[in-house]
Amino acid sequence: MKNRIIQLCLVVAAMGLFVSTADAQAKKSRTAKKRTTAKKTSTNKSKSGNAAALTQAPAVQDTVPLVAPEPTFDLGPVRKSLRNDNAIERNLVKERIPLTYEHIREDDAVYRQRLWREIDIHEKMNLPFMYKADDDNGNQRFINILLNSLKSGELTAFNPIDDRFTTPITIGEIAKQLVGEPQTIQIPDWIQDPDGSKGIMKDSIIVNEFNPENIEKYWIKEEVVFDKESSRLHVRILGIAPLKTIKNADGSLRDVTPLFWVYYPDMRPLLARYEAYNGKNFGARMSWEELFESRMFSSRIIKSTIDNPSDAFIMTYIKDPILRLLEGENIKDKIFNYEQDLWSY
Repeated sequence: MKNRIIQLCLVVAAMGLFVSTADAQAKKSRTAKKRTTAKKTSTNKSKSGNAAALTQAPAVQDTVPLVAPEPTFDLGPVRKSLRNDNAIERNLVKERIPLTYEHIREDDAVYRQRLWREIDIHEKMNLPFMYKADDDNGNQRFINILLNSLKSGELTAFNPIDDRFTTPITIGEIAKQLVGEPQTIQIPDWIQDPDGSKGIMKDSIIVNEFNPENIEKYWIKEEVVFDKESSRLHVRILGIAPLKTIKNADGSLRDVTPLFWVYYPDMRPLLARYEAYNGKNFGARMSWEELFESRMFSSRIIKSTIDNPSDAFIMTYIKDPILRLLEGENIKDKIFNYEQDLWSY
């Protein structure tokens, strides 16, 4: 009896162990399944994320935008001669000093008028303004002499908003008027797209070059003063302004506009060191200061203070160009007749 009871206990114990091991294996299998399903979902999420990333637009690489340079103008190199480029020793040009103006008292200035003149460099008498040769000071064009002096700081340029020398301007602003703003255009990128099939474009900056041939005219502002003490009629230049020629798309002339004004008394010491071209005698060349003081240029009057209360240019009330020239000659005659009428013969 006892043996049977012991056998039954052993059987019950064995059955309990079997059931516990079966439950443990079942739990392990369940946790393994959960882990595998979790891994599968994570892989599915990553696959779906990659697919979404592939369907999106490709990322654009950050490109550095082109920065347009500041407008400037190149006047060419100044090459000095390493030998004496003349048959004689020329030292007088460097030592020239302009003569000081004769002082005119305000009480003695009994007659004053202001004139604005226009110089066309294509006229025969004005050919020295077109002289293109190089010297130790660089190109001898009059516009190059002006611009070189402005770049070196010897002269001060004034804004053409008025002709009273009220607002100085920088060399950068002058360059902007001479060559304009740099332009950005799209051109094919032959490096990334050699055959042009992809249509890849890139930015390119175009900078215009300064052409001295575009400066074809100058304005001169001057004052005519009769000094009763010396009984002389003095003509004093006050300012000079180069004009830029503006043309239409077909190349025809549209208009001219002043680039800047320069105060002429400040220019006199500078112009005395530069010689003006003389086609008749290369040895008898005068300085630019002597050329202006001797009135060795041809011009036409475009504005005056004589019978002009509206301060208007002649072209605003006389449209015909021939009649404008005749009106300028009429203004000259009025000034000449005033001086002549002071004398009795």
